[in-house]
Parts: sequence; C-alpha cells; structure tokens
Amino acid sequence: MNRSRIQPRVAILKPISAAIAIGTGGPFGAEGPIIQTGGALGSLVGQIVHTTASERKVLLACGAAAGMSATFNTPIAGVILAIELLLFEFKSRSFIPLVIASVLATAVHQQLLGYGPMFDVAAMDFSIPRALPFYLLLGGLCGLAAVGFSKALYWIEDQFEKLPIDELWWPAIGALGLGIIGYFVPRVLGVGYDTITDILNARLPIGLLLVVMIAKAAALVVSLGSGTSGGLLAPMFMSSAAMGGAFAMLANRIFPSAHLSPGAFALVAMGAVFGAASRATFTFIIFAFEITRDYNAVLPLMLVSVIAAGIAVLLMPHASIMTEKLARRGLRIHHDYEVDILQQIRVAETMDQTAPTISSSMSVGELAERIARRDPEVIRHQALLAVDEKGQLEAIITRGDILRALDREPSGVATILQVATTKLVVTYPNETLSDATDKMLRHNVGRLPVVDRGNPKQIVGYLGRPNIMAARVRRMEEEHIRERGWMGRPVNGGPAFAELTGNRRKPTA
Repeated sequence: MNRSRIQPRVAILKPISAAIAIGTGGPFGAEGPIIQTGGALGSLVGQIVHTTASERKVLLACGAAAGMSATFNTPIAGVILAIELLLFEFKSRSFIPLVIASVLATAVHQQLLGYGPMFDVAAMDFSIPRALPFYLLLGGLCGLAAVGFSKALYWIEDQFEKLPIDELWWPAIGALGLGIIGYFVPRVLGVGYDTITDILNARLPIGLLLVVMIAKAAALVVSLGSGTSGGLLAPMFMSSAAMGGAFAMLANRIFPSAHLSPGAFALVAMGAVFGAASRATFTFIIFAFEITRDYNAVLPLMLVSVIAAGIAVLLMPHASIMTEKLARRGLRIHHDYEVDILQQIRVAETMDQTAPTISSSMSVGELAERIARRDPEVIRHQALLAVDEKGQLEAIITRGDILRALDREPSGVATILQVATTKLVVTYPNETLSDATDKMLRHNVGRLPVVDRGNPKQIVGYLGRPNIMAARVRRMEEEHIRERGWMGRPVNGGPAFAELTGNRRKPTA
C-alpha cells in the first residue's frame, strides 16, 4: 500500500524488539520478524538504487522469502510464501529473483546450521487410504480453528483499544497475562520448537496436549493482541499440532481399530491451520512437507489443508489473519489468482468490424450539421476515421476536434483532414486487448483504428472503450450464466446480472 517503501528503522528495530520479546519468554516465533526484516532490507535496496515500484516490490518479497528460507531451511515454501502473501502474482520477473534469493539464503543456513530438516521427526504412518474419513473430520476442525484464531486475536486487540490508558502500557499488560499463563504451563514460554518436536514424535500424553493447545493459543492472542512484537507461525504450529495429536489419540480411544498416528495428524494439522488462517494453503502444504522431508505426508496435507481453507473462506470471505487489519481500514486484498481477460481476448474478437468512416475532404461544417441531424452513421461513435477517395486511412477526428475547429472558425469551411489527428495510434486484429488498452493509456486516447499489420492504411475495424468493456462482460457471463446442459434447464445469473449486462441475448464477442 506504500509502493513497497519500508523505513530503514524497521530493519533495525524489528529484530531487536523481537529478540527482546522472544528472549524474555514471549510465546512467539522468530520467523515473522525475520520475514519482515528481510522484506525491509529488500525494500531498502530498492530505495537505494533506481527501480520502479514493481521492481522494489519484488526486492521486498525476495528479502522476505530469504528470511523464511533461512529460518526453516525451506527454500520452496519461502518462494511460494512470497507469491501467496506478498506479490499476488506469478511472473518470470518475480519468480526468478525469488528463487535465487531463497536458494542463497538456504545455502547460508545449511553452512551455518546444518543440512537437516527443521524438526527431527521419526517415520510416520499416515494410514492412507484407511484414515481418510478421520482426515476429513480433521480438515473441518482445522478450518474452525483457523477462524477461531483470527477472531480471538482481533477481539483481544479490540479490548485493548478500549482500555482508558496509553497504548504504551498495553504490552506490559499482555506480559502480565502471559506470565500468569506461563506460571501454570511453562511450555507456552518461548518459541517452543522443542515442544513441537515432542508433539510430532508423539511423546506427550493427550491431557498435556489439550493443555498446550489451549494455553499456547491463549498466550499468543493475549501477547500479540497487546501489540508485542513477534511471529504467529511457531505458536500457531504448536497449538494446532497439539490439536491434531489430541484428535488422533481421542479417535483411537473411540475407535480402537483406527490405529491413527498422533504425530502424523499433528503434522497435518500444523500445516492446515496456519495455511487456512493466512490464505496461504499451498505454501504450508509444501512447508509441512519440507520441514519433515516425508513425501508420504503430501496426500493428507493436501486434503486437510484445502478443506480447512474452504471453511475459512466461507466464514471469513474478505480477510485473513494477515489482512484483517487492512480490511478494517477499508483496504481489501484480492487473494485469488486469475489471468486478466484482456490478455486472453484478441482485438478481432470484440472490435466493430464496420468502422465509422467519413471522407477526409468533407468540411467541418458539413460534419457538424450531420451530427446535429443525428445521422446514425456519424453519431454511433465519439470519433470517426477519415479516409481518402481509395478508402485508405488518413486521420481520426473526435467530437472535441470538431468543437475546437468551430471555435477557431465558426463557418466550418476547413476540411476534416486539416483539423483531425494525422499522427495515428493504431492496433491490429491479432493484438490482445491488454496491448491495445496499454496504447490507449500511454497516448491518452479513447479509441483506436484497427488496421491490417501489412498495410497500416487498410482499415479492418474500430476499437473503443465499449468494446474493451465487452470483454469484462464476457468474463461475467462465463462466471454467472449457466449454459443449457444435457439435464434440466439452465439457471442464469438472475435479474441483477441481466440488468448489469443490458439483458443481452448473446455474448458480445
């Protein structure tokens, strides 16, 4: 929202504040601050050198991906995280530098901290396909947990904002709450990677898992809601892993023949909850696989994660745990990825094949008179193409050109060619609407003659703003109008959509 400009002090103060918060027992992960610090460093590079806003955004994302990769030794997840949570695009211009940054950061991690996975986990039995019904239930539970985390966090923030004291004191109150929780459940203090490892290896009993699940979640929302600096990832991993392990143990008690692996269900829940809460499902499918290096985890991770994501989207359609604050400020983040319809449709598919032409030797007064009579041949468009006696394109004249010519010479004896624009911006039938729209924006024009690429004087059509908007309407028709199938009658988009599209019987193109 700020053209990817981050203040230099963020790169310095963020890691310091996070180190103090985590080092004194805060229930946070280091990954969030490291990602933000890396992003700040990338942004600073983009501010030091000459870049466009888009290039600076890529540099910011490269720093964030490098931070993620270096923290967890997960280079693939680092790249996907930057795409899903920061860039919201998949282009070569961003993908290539992201991969380079992530690879280099991971190489540094491996040299300094070793080559092994983040968590030392024994072999797990994911029980596919026997345990599929239980994974389906776990997916629903993870989706509700993701929504619950988000709602609880922002509810706590709202309560702090109602306090009649300066916000400088809020972290101290959060620390008091954390101290009370940590006094009874010491495992909630600190990052908790050792506890996550114990959960993934099924070393904790069901009672302790339930306590860790509730206490860690409570400590997180109280501390983070108070404004203390820290990351969401590790604490949500611990709480959701405890939930998954407890679910498997409880299922084994109810169904003794199930023989579910608590570690496997903990791992799957760990990736599904945060993926659903952050709308980065694909990232955390890959992330959970990379931190264990067990390919057998992929199928249950995919199933549980998408079910959880579906529930989260259903219950929180307009925001995630990452974007709720922005949504409250009226800034909506588009989480979906789709190709621009203007990049898919060619000019020939939407242009007017009968171009509005007039003789270039006609006088301005005669043309103005025809417009006043509402001659249908000259009022259909805001501009007309001026042609010579052979029908070859010479100029384009707009209503504004006519008015300015009459202001200078009220008699209107000047010819069209004398007052029209002869330096033409044209488009071609095989160009995309995106290319044509770019030409309109660059040259500040509202319509383009469509000419033959081999003969730029040969007119083949006319492209105006309505033709471009017709492509958008075509996409809406594809989304909302049901076509007649083999069974039953089609159900269209309803009166509102019919009104939006002008009750048209068929697509424009």
